[in-house]
Amino acid sequence: MIILEEIKRRLWDGANELRGSMDVSRYKDYMLGLMFYKFLSDKTLDAFKISAGLGKITEEELVKEYKKLREENGEDLDKTIQRVLGYYVAPEYLYQTWIMDINSGDFEVQKVTDSLHNFERSVAIESGNDDFKGLFSSSTIDLTDTALGRNLNERSKNIQALIMIFADLNMATLQKGDILGDAYEYLIGQFAMESGKKAGEFYTPPQVSEVIARIVTQSSNIESIYDPTLGSGSLLLTVGKYLDPSIQKKIHYYGQEKNTGIFNLARMNLLINNIHPDKIKLRNGDTLGEDWPKNPEQSNKGLKFDAVVMNPPFSIRNWNRDNLTLSDPRFKSVGVLPPNSMGDFAFLLHGLFHLKENGTMAIVLPNGILFRGGIEGKIRKKLLDKNLIDTIIGLPSNLFPNTGIPVTILILKKNRHLEEPLLLIDATQNFVRKGSRNILLEKDVDKIVDRYINRKNDEAFSYLIPRGKFIGWDRIPSFEQIRAKKQIEGLETQYNKYKKTIFENIIKEFNIGSQNKYFEEIENTIYIPRIGTSNPVCSISELILKEQNYFQIVLKDTISNEYLAAMFKSDLGRLILETSKTAGLMKRIDKTSLCKSIIPVPDIDIQKQIGRTLDKLETLKEGINKFDKELALNPTTSIKIVDQLDQILAVLEELTDADYIRNMIRKGESKILEFKETFSYDVRKKSKEKYIEKSALKTIVGFLNSDGGILLIGVNDEGIIKGINTESEKFYKNNNDRYLLNFKNALKEKIGEIFYPFIRYRMVDIDKKLVLMVECEKSDQPCYLEDEEFYVRTNPATDKLSGRKMFEYIRSHFELDRV
Repeated sequence: MIILEEIKRRLWDGANELRGSMDVSRYKDYMLGLMFYKFLSDKTLDAFKISAGLGKITEEELVKEYKKLREENGEDLDKTIQRVLGYYVAPEYLYQTWIMDINSGDFEVQKVTDSLHNFERSVAIESGNDDFKGLFSSSTIDLTDTALGRNLNERSKNIQALIMIFADLNMATLQKGDILGDAYEYLIGQFAMESGKKAGEFYTPPQVSEVIARIVTQSSNIESIYDPTLGSGSLLLTVGKYLDPSIQKKIHYYGQEKNTGIFNLARMNLLINNIHPDKIKLRNGDTLGEDWPKNPEQSNKGLKFDAVVMNPPFSIRNWNRDNLTLSDPRFKSVGVLPPNSMGDFAFLLHGLFHLKENGTMAIVLPNGILFRGGIEGKIRKKLLDKNLIDTIIGLPSNLFPNTGIPVTILILKKNRHLEEPLLLIDATQNFVRKGSRNILLEKDVDKIVDRYINRKNDEAFSYLIPRGKFIGWDRIPSFEQIRAKKQIEGLETQYNKYKKTIFENIIKEFNIGSQNKYFEEIENTIYIPRIGTSNPVCSISELILKEQNYFQIVLKDTISNEYLAAMFKSDLGRLILETSKTAGLMKRIDKTSLCKSIIPVPDIDIQKQIGRTLDKLETLKEGINKFDKELALNPTTSIKIVDQLDQILAVLEELTDADYIRNMIRKGESKILEFKETFSYDVRKKSKEKYIEKSALKTIVGFLNSDGGILLIGVNDEGIIKGINTESEKFYKNNNDRYLLNFKNALKEKIGEIFYPFIRYRMVDIDKKLVLMVECEKSDQPCYLEDEEFYVRTNPATDKLSGRKMFEYIRSHFELDRV
């Protein structure tokens, strides 16, 4: 039996072989259209064979029998097949008839055109309903297009070659084996990847569709689904696939698509995925123009749906070409029309208007939807105040073929209690790179859906924000800002001996630079750049940018400008400045946000000590620079100073390593960073365990086989520094050299000496707790644990590969021709 992967490879190879120079966005219409017509013909023959009670019979005999019985029974046979399928293809218009004509030399392009146009008249629909009108219109399949050939003879040859790609594939059999729909969606996806920016018109990446589908189908009471920006229909179908089979047959699929060619593609896609025509209600029209679908009983309320899903075109301009006003019921609830320069909220409000009271809506939009101001800020505030936004899911950049920007999924519900918290899920860092794109792995999708269902705080991934915090917001913090605030909370533990104060409480005077205004030098003043990443300074003479790009902040006597400038250079200070910036492309520090920041303030004596240390460091820098320049001319000086330099370097290295590790811990585990509480000690059993040692070693192997990384032994999964002191004391009597020798022997025995050049390790003392830092570089050859097991790093885990996956990875990653 033919398998899905074989079908995919064959179809895509055939597409590439025949496409020539034709634009892929047009070629897809021909290939997918003809594949669909083969499906219609095969389904017709299959339905006829069953209704006629025919046994095992060849396809050629079946076609002859169909022609014979239709001549005898006419419309009665047509109606019989129609009742089963909702459509039929007459014998003279069958795909198989084209193939016979090709084989006999009687093929004519006009016969194909006649067949395609005849089909729509055979679709069984309600009286007066023309949902399938123009399915094979010239906007979809134009067989006179010169891109198919310069003359009729060339076009005929190319069309025949296309037809023969599907000649021996029985689409009805493939559909029964759940292969056909997947193959069709695969082709749509491949064409989307090839189309680049044009793919945004019709394609939602499957992993994004899956996240949306699994979330909206958490409700079991779904009878209708609506996608106002339909595209190829894949998002609708994905939602349907996640419903219980008993519900799937009852679902009504609604959708609207502006582009006629893509609209026709969607209709084909739904039918080829075995959705009966009477369950499909699609419209070729502008979603943001006249509202659709209408409620037949109350047209001003619109038809409502259990699930609304959409991936609209991002930030379209001039969306309000129909000059809509607030009398349009879709926008009435927020009291303003979305700005004509950005259509994102117009799409969102359209979808929300058509959502049932107990329904779920999911929409993919650019991140700007979270923070852009003006009218959009007012709309966002209304939605938050009414508690209509249930969840915000941040996705990685570069997921979509048509844009590299990061995007967000918004989940909206009308039946939320006013006091329910807002859930933020930060999946922006969860992806793997595949070619030029990022993709979500199955485990990434699982993690997002799990956090949505369980709705819990997770320091590194999901955050529940109480209503008291977000009520009144007109913008939502970016995931960068949320992560930064979490890091600030971790950093503040280093300053727990200091008092904390709101920045505005230690400000005497706040001046904003302007183009025609110059600052006057004032004692105890700090200058903070409003843009860029340069450091705050303490005098006008140190300014790097123009004065108009600075805040001049005169401080009260309780704080020293030198201390504050030093604090803003630290990790904590940089994060405070970063979280004070507005979102968007042109990030600027917002005065209000900066003034509300929490600042650690030590006693004034400590501040002065920090100032004196800074002065000495500056003197030291100047002295080193001078010494560096004169060394060659005065070599005897190096003998006098070398020992002192060694001592200074030793102190600085110790401080630097400790701070470096703290900084890594704050960022959390990732593809290039892993924490292990011990190397081999089970803290619960209080014994040495091989499985714990293996866990650390396979992480090292994973780093070597990937892009390198750092393993911190002595840090638990929560990022708390536990130290390996107990392990060292219990097994090595606090002899760290013996501990390191044991570690080296484990590397030698389990991984191999050949990989020593790629592994560096050392003990680091952090507040009297020892951490073993293991730095791994990417190896130049595959590494196996105990010569058997092959591991790679994903984000943030170590996965074992074997078989074909392992060989393909090794060939690709290590660029080996042979394994």
